Amino acid sequence: MGEPPPRAERGGVRYLVLEAIADQPRHGYEIIQHIEQRAGGSYRPSPGVIYPTLQMLEELQHARVVEQDGKKVYGITETGKADLETNRNSVDEFYARFTEDQPWESYAEDFAELMKRVGRLMQTFRKGAHRGRMSPTTMRAIRVALDEALRKIEDVLNGPQR
Repeated sequence: MGEPPPRAERGGVRYLVLEAIADQPRHGYEIIQHIEQRAGGSYRPSPGVIYPTLQMLEELQHARVVEQDGKKVYGITETGKADLETNRNSVDEFYARFTEDQPWESYAEDFAELMKRVGRLMQTFRKGAHRGRMSPTTMRAIRVALDEALRKIEDVLNGPQR
């Protein structure tokens, strides 16, 4: 929940950009959109990352500027294609991170239901404490129940993905 969204490794963006222009020449914004779409909306590189990468790829002669409908677009060169194929695994591994698990945000309603139950648990403890029902025996029984629930939750979280 508190983890930042996945990012491309330093230097790995160049292969994402090469992959984006491998099928067709694109301008910077289209490259950003392509990467975001492939990442299922979970990663969107900034223009401050894409445009310097494009400039570097052009200097390395892995990409070239092509004029298309009066716009400056980037196409991949043969050298760029060879570099992309050599590093295809890094592109595939990057995008695989987004298809293996859907982000928890896509299950926001389910997550909210879980949080309601956690809230109810806290409210139950508070009520029990106010009513004077938290004797040592009661607290031991509650700890046993919580330990069992925690083990089951950990099993679910560490088990096969659903």
